[in-house]
Amino acid sequence: MPNDPAFIAETRSWLRKAKMDLDTGAFELTADPPFSADVAFHAQQAAEKSIKAFLTWHAQTFRKTHNLVELGQACAALDGSFEPILRRSAGLSEYAWKFRYPGETEEPTRDEAQEALAIARGVYEAVLARLPEEAHP
Repeated sequence: MPNDPAFIAETRSWLRKAKMDLDTGAFELTADPPFSADVAFHAQQAAEKSIKAFLTWHAQTFRKTHNLVELGQACAALDGSFEPILRRSAGLSEYAWKFRYPGETEEPTRDEAQEALAIARGVYEAVLARLPEEAHP
């Protein structure tokens, strides 16, 4: 992609926000008991923001959505080798809303929250690996 300062800045901004979600999720796992629902939410957000960073770098527009399947398909169209981790992250989509409001939904277990965070970290690292150093936060 071009060395356009605006693309670089916007990509870095998405990645900084994604990293903040990863760090927040990791911190919330240390609570006793862990804030598993919040960890799952931050995992989804980190994956979403990482994917949006990749799309931003490639000047791909995307609509306001939390749907990781839709966003992941746009990424895979640009880089097919990215598809396995994107498929793995698709299940995180529901964490954008599932535990955010009161209701009958049972909160995720600590293990489920840890797994969600690991998947999100994998997406973040996969994006970093596909972007030049100048785009890294």
